[in-house]
Amino acid sequence: MTLGSSEETTSTGGATREKRNTPRIPYRSDGIVHRSRHNFPGARLQQRPPILVSALPRKRVYASSSNASVGHRIRNAFQAIPRLLADETRTGLLLIVVALIALFLANSPWEPIYSAISHYEFGPESLGLHLSVHEWAADGLLTIFFFVVGLELKSDFVTGPLRDIREAALPMLAAAFGMVGPATIYVLIQTITGSDHFHGWAVPTATDIAFAVALLGIFGRGLPPAARTFLLTLAVVDDLLAIIVIAVFYSSGLNWLALGGALLTIVVFGFLVQRQITKWWLLIPLAVVAWALMLNSGVHATIAGVCLGMVVPAKRIRNRQLTHEFDEKLSPWSAGLALPVFAFFAAGVPVMGGEGGLSAALTDPITISVAVALPLGKLIGIWGSVAILTRYTRLCLGNGVDLPDIAAIGLLAGIGFTVAMLVAGLAFPGETEVFHARFGVILGTFAAALLGAIALHQRTSVRARGAHASNQR
Repeated sequence: MTLGSSEETTSTGGATREKRNTPRIPYRSDGIVHRSRHNFPGARLQQRPPILVSALPRKRVYASSSNASVGHRIRNAFQAIPRLLADETRTGLLLIVVALIALFLANSPWEPIYSAISHYEFGPESLGLHLSVHEWAADGLLTIFFFVVGLELKSDFVTGPLRDIREAALPMLAAAFGMVGPATIYVLIQTITGSDHFHGWAVPTATDIAFAVALLGIFGRGLPPAARTFLLTLAVVDDLLAIIVIAVFYSSGLNWLALGGALLTIVVFGFLVQRQITKWWLLIPLAVVAWALMLNSGVHATIAGVCLGMVVPAKRIRNRQLTHEFDEKLSPWSAGLALPVFAFFAAGVPVMGGEGGLSAALTDPITISVAVALPLGKLIGIWGSVAILTRYTRLCLGNGVDLPDIAAIGLLAGIGFTVAMLVAGLAFPGETEVFHARFGVILGTFAAALLGAIALHQRTSVRARGAHASNQR
């Protein structure tokens, strides 16, 4: 008798004849059976016996050589990088560490080397792209981050919590008042101290979205997701308003031809993605052309990234949601590569480089005005405007976000590096004033980061929110 078949013996006239029946189906205890198309019901002749997996020897894979083992490890390492960079806590800590290293190098004996690398220029001059390394980081790599920001905003406006116009309008208005507050504080301090550097009023008005969102991811992990959406919307609108301020008050003129070409290229990009045409050899060149034209138009090049992200469809089309697909592919590299490289060159401010050294910088009204206006002005402008608007208008906070959360977000909005450093270089003609203004940005940023981290830590321990918090009071 063999496995998978049944035998029956019969006797006819003293002669023994063996009769073989159709092979039986093994029971589960016999193992896992691989089906054969010859064993289907109704099949006749040449029936194949079932194959038991448990009877087969297991195949073991051994590295054929050391080169194969090394190649396998390298592939695993590259596959693990996006997973590691997808964690906001890791990328936020990386961003802070890189910024501190840059600040140390800019005020150390290695400052000449750091400065030489930062100011090294390359690129095609005929295309208006002969930029220094720090300009490539600020205007080039940072555009990738703003493209991801545009994707997230598009998702929030179309399929997320910002579909409600009241929730979308509140952070936008808070961003506007968040610029009025610091500008007012700056002018007041300049008036009180008798200084006449009023043209630097726009320096403390800008929020660095990269640092703010990173710190929110580190210290605000217990906050509702709507808090991050509020800060993200506020920071992007803040940056857009800051760019408008630069274009109006600190620019000699716009290149309307280049601006029109950039907008036309963005329209073509949007047409392709709306048609689900996502070939990289089409989209990436178009994005680069839009960025280059925007850079030469006089408008900040990162605006091209936001516009490109905003034209990507957020609704599911043909079982694809492109905003999520692009975000998953680019977000880890944006937060883990583009932002740290930008921070390395943006945070390297020579504190001791100004005339008079550290003491002169600390007592300069420019430094004091910027350092105080960043955390205090943002807090008053954002929290105060939200408190008034939610009390006397139909605008409201939702999804578990309360006014104390807005106070913490307002402090985080006082973190200013990107556009604040740029405006400081445009607002003051002298090198000493520029150094002092940027030193004030550093002081105000660290004060806002410290106070914001403390406020976030206190708010993450609160469990009752919204109507429940009001009832408990």
